[in-house]
Amino acid sequence: MIKPVIVIHGGAGALSRSTMDEALELRYRQGLQTIVSAGQTLLAQGASALDVVTEAVRQLEEHPLFNAGHGAVFTHEQTHELDACVMAGDTLNSGAVCGVSHIRNPILAARQVLENSEHVLFTGRGAEQFAQSKGLEMVAADFFSTPERLAQLQRIQSSDKVMLDHDSLALAADKPSDPLDPDKKYGTVGAVAIDANGHLAAATSTGGMTNKMVGRVGDSPIIGAGCYANDATVAISSTGTGEAFMKTVAAFDVSALMAYTGASLQQAMTHVVMDKLPKIGGSGGMIGVDHQGHIALIFNSEGMYRGYGYVGEAPRVGIYRESEV
Repeated sequence: MIKPVIVIHGGAGALSRSTMDEALELRYRQGLQTIVSAGQTLLAQGASALDVVTEAVRQLEEHPLFNAGHGAVFTHEQTHELDACVMAGDTLNSGAVCGVSHIRNPILAARQVLENSEHVLFTGRGAEQFAQSKGLEMVAADFFSTPERLAQLQRIQSSDKVMLDHDSLALAADKPSDPLDPDKKYGTVGAVAIDANGHLAAATSTGGMTNKMVGRVGDSPIIGAGCYANDATVAISSTGTGEAFMKTVAAFDVSALMAYTGASLQQAMTHVVMDKLPKIGGSGGMIGVDHQGHIALIFNSEGMYRGYGYVGEAPRVGIYRESEV
């Protein structure tokens, strides 16, 4: 019998231990544990994997430490453009939105696309009109802003760079920092789960890259790149250099390796994350759960905010590579 499990991530990147704020690290760990525990409770109550991953990512969007929803990073024009995707493994039904600036929870908009549209992906104004027509909460654009994200943008603009959310000790070496460098972190959030009926689901959400060009869309809302679920194989959520994940169709590649070669989840994900992505400059990681309930959390960066919990077991969370989840 399959044991239900939820796995989440909050981004991957380079460590900043030399300036790390221990209290801030504790907040990250507590946030991850709380969200994993909530997912375990839902699974224990018989909730579907689709409901569980949607709710987990909604909670991550509400947490200002993570780059999705409230606390999303800024574009080079000091605006916010958010992306999200959700996919059901039993039907392959999917929904996604990208480039939105007024939907409080983009993952809920993606879920509405999945359930109430013949389409898969809506962008910008059309996505916001669709979400509003479905009764989702709309907010002013500054809802997503935090002082920390604005300071992050200003530091990066002073160096004339585009950066992924958790990666730049040189830019922030004079102040206490996150466990993963906030200026060099791949700041996507995501969740995957398998429920008591053996169904898989995946969800991913992001604010994108700090100082990104307006209109840039990464892998997070792209089926098969940043998010994929198929009951026959695996559910995957990705975080990292989005362009590399799109070029390799990374999430689907894991599923294809499992389906076509008989590789295990661990083998397939390791090959994609540790071998294929680095060859084209791809950095970051993935979380996954296969159709038998096996999980994998693999990253080629120095750290990844992550956690998992099987129903009936204590949740486990980690940030660094060594001796952790």
